Amino acid sequence: MKVFIVHAHHEPKSFNGALTSTAQRVLTSNGHEVKVSDLYAMKFNPVSDRRNFTSVKNPDYLKQQMEEMYASEVNGFAPDIKGEIEKVEWCDLMIWQFPLWWFSVPATLKGWVDRVFAMGLAYGQGRAYEKGVFRGKRALLSITTGGSGEAFAEKGNPPQISPGGHGFHGDIHGILRPIQRGILRFTGFDVLRPHIVYGPVRLTDEQRRQHLDAYAIRLRNIAHESPIEVGLY
Repeated sequence: MKVFIVHAHHEPKSFNGALTSTAQRVLTSNGHEVKVSDLYAMKFNPVSDRRNFTSVKNPDYLKQQMEEMYASEVNGFAPDIKGEIEKVEWCDLMIWQFPLWWFSVPATLKGWVDRVFAMGLAYGQGRAYEKGVFRGKRALLSITTGGSGEAFAEKGNPPQISPGGHGFHGDIHGILRPIQRGILRFTGFDVLRPHIVYGPVRLTDEQRRQHLDAYAIRLRNIAHESPIEVGLY
């Protein structure tokens, strides 16, 4: 299996860094091919503008989707984008490793999506969801949170610490839906159950080690996992 890890954390010694290192070690030792894009280490530019392209469709007005479609036709993407889309096209499984920031991905990862998931390459012309460009591939979100698991509890799961019955921050699955459905499923990926470590900063070294061991066990069997349903609601 070919695995592409997109790592989005600025501190190599972080728990996110440990999760990515674990994934590389375990997957490689189990015979899988692994490529990693460490966005901060790469100094990947998240800003989307004309630097996305070596081609120009309209020099007077920048409409990104139109330029993306044209670049798709004439091989007009900048080398940094072209290199990343080739990794996405190469992989069977894509893992995003990131801390949940403001209920979403860090800006560098969102900018990576804005630039790399270009119209004409990743979607467009009716290619979405079940007909998506990346159908047959799978995707996994591996994330850490600042809050506890109770703070992100889904409705009906105790302890319920908000008037609506959800955790203080709401259901984590609802929070992740725009990413899992709006980006990954939209472009055709089958989405695996997210791997979430709640509040690692509050854990002991032994507890963090246990979480890394649990991730390693999951990754050893990841090829046999079935995708989850990522619905509208």
